[in-house]
Amino acid sequence: MLERLLPIGLLLASNLFMTFAWYGHLRFPNAPLGWVILISWGIALLEYSLMVPANRIGHLVYSAPQLKGMQEVITLLIFAGFSAGYLGQPLKWNHWAGFALIAVAAWLIFWE
Repeated sequence: MLERLLPIGLLLASNLFMTFAWYGHLRFPNAPLGWVILISWGIALLEYSLMVPANRIGHLVYSAPQLKGMQEVITLLIFAGFSAGYLGQPLKWNHWAGFALIAVAAWLIFWE
């Protein structure tokens, strides 16, 4: 059971870092771009330090397409919370509809 849950936990944590690395700086539009890039790279290093083991461990029980499908759904869920909570930009109905279609696509990947 741990081999199935550990990759999901690592993907959740890595996607949290990824979202901050890619979008966290949007709250600071006046920050110098060079600093933003360096800080984002530092955060991305933490993300990679979790993502790579998540995929390595996860591949023992999941296929590569299943891991990617999981990662996409996790990314969308974390981004939805981040967008509303951190950036103050809650998602609209069309965003949710688009994300739902992606979630359905990920679900189809798990169909054997």
